[in-house]
Amino acid sequence: MNTFDKIAFKIVKEQELAIGSVAWQQASNVKGLVFNDDHTEILIGELENKQNVINNLVASYEILFGKAARQVCIEAVKSLVAELPLDDVPTTLQH
Repeated sequence: MNTFDKIAFKIVKEQELAIGSVAWQQASNVKGLVFNDDHTEILIGELENKQNVINNLVASYEILFGKAARQVCIEAVKSLVAELPLDDVPTTLQH
């Protein structure tokens, strides 16, 4: 898994702690995300714009649960985002 895959996985797992299986249902609606049946891995399609996929994932949780969901995402991936050049950080994860 690359850094963006790890970010997507961490976001979904953190949301899962709060909202259960709904987190995976939301993730399944995000174009470009692929995950296995046992939810142990998430991949972003090779041809996808990885920042856009992450932005869409965060937005899907924010639509359901408001700005608090976005903050949960930001906190969950803080250390992973620190590994990225600033230009590569998805806008929904910027402070």
